[in-house]
Order: sequence, then structure tokens, then C-alpha cells
Amino acid sequence: MQKSAPIFAALGDETRLRLIAVLCAGGALSIAQLTAGTDITRQAVTKHLQVLADAGLVHDIRQGRERLWEFEPTRLEEARRSLDTIAQQWDQALTRLKSMLEQ
Repeated sequence: MQKSAPIFAALGDETRLRLIAVLCAGGALSIAQLTAGTDITRQAVTKHLQVLADAGLVHDIRQGRERLWEFEPTRLEEARRSLDTIAQQWDQALTRLKSMLEQ
């Protein structure tokens, strides 16, 4: 579970969550493409992408002089498994509580 904490921290920001959604839908994109139609600066997007990269959620690909960013689904799957574990633990706790209250 501790390995998932950086993922949740990275996704806790609205801008980073939006970047992940865009990358999921659009494949590998440049910073210029990611900032198009937004009021977010390229510098800000670069910083957000670095946080996402540090969490293992995105990686960059060099294509000539351009740097493209791509979503890395493996880490998100890891976070989903952590949430599934928490959900199971919660369900078990509720079942125990229900059982105790019915006695």
C-alpha cells in the first residue's frame, strides 16, 4: 500500500488528474498539445508532468527535438488494487460490526 501513496498524492491535484485524463484519451502528447486551449502555462504543465512521472504515472518519449508524454497504466492499476484491498477490509469490518450488533 505504501507504494501507492505517491500515486494518490499525484492524482490529488485537479490539474494533474486532468492531464492524466487527456493522456489516456489522446496517446503521447507534447506539452504544447497539453496546454492548447487552457490557461495553464507550459512551465506549470512541465512541473505537473514531473510530479506524475515521479509517481510513475507518465513517462516521456523523445521524438526528434520534441518530448512527448505518455500515460503509464501499470501504476494506476497498482493503485486500483490498493483501493480494492481497502474496500475488502472495510467490508470485513462492517460485517464484524453488524455481527456484534446483532448479538
